[in-house]
Amino acid sequence: MVAIDQDREEARRADMIGESLLPVAAIFGPNASGKSNVIAAFTWLKEAVQHSLRAWDHEIPIEPFAFGDGPKMPSGFTVEFLVNDIRFEYVLELNRTAVHYEGLFHYPEKKRRRIFEREGNELKLQRGLGSLSGTRELLTNYTLALSVAHRFDEPLVSGFVQNFIRTQTFGPPHRSRFLRPDAPYRASFRNTIRWFEEPSQQSLFDDEDLPGTGRAQALALLKLADLGIVDVLIDEEEVSYPSSGDVIMVRPRRRVRLVHKAADEHAPLDFVAESEGTRIWFQLIGPVLFALQAGSLLLFDELDASLHPTLSAQLIKLFHSPKTNPKGAQLIFTSHDTSLLNHLNRDEVWLTEKTPAGATRLGALAEFAGERVRRSQNLENAYLHGRFGALPDVDQTDFLRALDLITG
Repeated sequence: MVAIDQDREEARRADMIGESLLPVAAIFGPNASGKSNVIAAFTWLKEAVQHSLRAWDHEIPIEPFAFGDGPKMPSGFTVEFLVNDIRFEYVLELNRTAVHYEGLFHYPEKKRRRIFEREGNELKLQRGLGSLSGTRELLTNYTLALSVAHRFDEPLVSGFVQNFIRTQTFGPPHRSRFLRPDAPYRASFRNTIRWFEEPSQQSLFDDEDLPGTGRAQALALLKLADLGIVDVLIDEEEVSYPSSGDVIMVRPRRRVRLVHKAADEHAPLDFVAESEGTRIWFQLIGPVLFALQAGSLLLFDELDASLHPTLSAQLIKLFHSPKTNPKGAQLIFTSHDTSLLNHLNRDEVWLTEKTPAGATRLGALAEFAGERVRRSQNLENAYLHGRFGALPDVDQTDFLRALDLITG
């Protein structure tokens, strides 16, 4: 997310690191090249920090690389965040039976300093952070030190963790057995409903297309999709559930209806009756507004599978513009839709390819094959013509041979 072309409004200057940071990054590549794994890995690490202390009792729910020595090797993660203009770095190595190494560092005055560092269950703390000493008592082979240290309300640790766990993930269910597959959708739906139910949400926009606060902003974002929807109704209905024997239980359930306008008529439709695209855009409203309000990170897997290209472009525009993104929220998404390359700068595009060993190689398009990609280059045209690789290698030979259409 570090800008190469810093002379544009999308690039946000970060003086403490002497760089400008980007609000958008897109990952392109063939099917099964590992695009979704980039999103899944970040999501796993976030959930690990949130839940290891409470949920990891007898095993660490990690999926190692399946090929070569991968099952025997520890999995490693490194993530860097800018928190209040200070760079933080979190490093983790672990397998299913133990945390091998863990460290949290920061860079005040641009020099790397340790907050804590752990090898096995031996924990070292920065001087003056005695408030974290209780972390040692709760540390186990299966518990992240960061999850424990966060409980002691030390500002250095809490500031990093709060920014990190604000990360939201949106997209199709992940195939990992260790990630709750429908959790992003359920959380997003609840998040969106809150914006329509709480009109006093803090204002974050100066843009005339998204006026007002809370409900007005959410409704304006819904209308932006040009779906013919003019309002949202949220109430309760009584639903009957069969219980034991002949007993029928009646319980209230929240009901969401979207009001459509056709000619001079207005008609509310139940949410389940809406198209898949409409439901996705509605569910996305909460995560988008939360990210823009908090200046946090939103991960979106398979953007093109969920949204029309016009809506995808509008979403990118929301994060690009300092008017609608005044706090520097960031969007990272995967996609196959090459038309979106026309809305992205060369330093906002990343490419995945699968190596012969089965691993994913993630590389920056801006420095493809060791040479700088011209700023003026037509990225979509160059990508589709194979200039940057990361395209499916389609060969029909075996299929045609199986149909006896060719021999030899």
